Amino acid sequence: MKIDQQIQVVLIDDDPHLRQALSQTLDLAGLKILPLAEAQGLAADIERDWPGVIVSDIRMPGMDGLELLKELHAQDPELPVLLITGHGDVPLAVQAMRAGAYDFLEKPFASDALLDSVRRALALRRLVLDNRSLRLALSDRQELSARLVGHSPLMLRLREQIGALAATRADVLILGETGAGKEVVARALHDLSNRRNGPFVAINAGALAESVVESELFGHEPGAFTGAQKRRIGKFEFANGGTLFLDEIESMSLDVQVKLLRLLQERVVERLGGNQQIPLDIRVIAATKEDLRQAADQGRFRADLYYRLNVAPLRIPPLRERGEDALILFQHFADEASARHGLPAHTLQPTQRGLLLRHTWPGNVRELQNAAERFALGLELALDNTPGNLDANIAGDPGTSLSEQVEHFEKSLIAAELARSHGSLRSLAEALGIPRKTLHDKLRKHGLSFDSVGTAASDELE
Repeated sequence: MKIDQQIQVVLIDDDPHLRQALSQTLDLAGLKILPLAEAQGLAADIERDWPGVIVSDIRMPGMDGLELLKELHAQDPELPVLLITGHGDVPLAVQAMRAGAYDFLEKPFASDALLDSVRRALALRRLVLDNRSLRLALSDRQELSARLVGHSPLMLRLREQIGALAATRADVLILGETGAGKEVVARALHDLSNRRNGPFVAINAGALAESVVESELFGHEPGAFTGAQKRRIGKFEFANGGTLFLDEIESMSLDVQVKLLRLLQERVVERLGGNQQIPLDIRVIAATKEDLRQAADQGRFRADLYYRLNVAPLRIPPLRERGEDALILFQHFADEASARHGLPAHTLQPTQRGLLLRHTWPGNVRELQNAAERFALGLELALDNTPGNLDANIAGDPGTSLSEQVEHFEKSLIAAELARSHGSLRSLAEALGIPRKTLHDKLRKHGLSFDSVGTAASDELE
């Protein structure tokens, strides 16, 4: 049984009279205490970030104070442990201090001495946990930036939302087109939460046959249906203590949606063919590429389930809305692929960068990652020129004159380099291989500037 986070002091002493007297002293000082007669098993009940302190006698039957100190510091070396010693135990207490004890009190001691030591230890504990929390938050932000690559305002906002939701217990609905990275976002929510040590179970509802979806999700008992010869634990039950990621939720039948709604509301699951209600401690992250509100209006999705899921929605922006993130992501994936295949890294040429920026990426990040893999292998950078994706044409819209197509290409190429140069006009001119005066004229001609890509110029044109 874990120690309550509200407990500030755990007091261990096998002498009932002293334990009662010390408990009264701490209680009258307004501290929440847990008095214990023995130390055996205590370390296993204290979580690493428990915000309290330990006060323990050294000499006790069974586990003594030094053994307890060793066990506690094996899992959290920064947990304050105060030791109580008899007159003849002072050398032993000094040894304990060298081993990491916060303080020791020699019997008999004044109540004020105990309170002063405990209060100082609690203040230190708060400082340690605050610093630990700040380090974790910084680490989480760095991890998010590594997983969700990009500097566009939409991606910055998405990372902020993930950071805010990860630590909560709220179920989440992820909205995004095919290939946008819904499972990447779901895993980030899990890994940055306090459920990170629990299971992450991912299931694609659209890939399950209608005949097995209920058994897969909820499990079944022997004899529940023909062929059910033994008990099966469903995905929800298997995810207990962790996170269940349910992709393509829009493909669920209305009957299964009813059961999912009940599970979300009551946090219990019944296996098919069984009567036992099994309590669940899970977080459900659902994902869809459809407009569930529209599907509900059309009778294809339950409205009550939609409103239950839509408490904490996260929208993943499609790649076509993320501007120069396409260049950053492409180079990131290309470098990863080059390292994986043991090949030298390739650098995008200006014409290739322009092509990437003009492409509308109907397959989103998944399509871009495949293109980057081909590029790393030294293959031609060829993007799917699908209907409705005319921006992938390097020459612009069909039916325009040659001079208009040339103008379109020149503007796209300059815009691509403008986004990449990060505010340096000198770098922009060098990348395009033109004099800075010519660059100035062309920027003015096409109505382009660093402001148009959200970047301040770092040097002046001559």
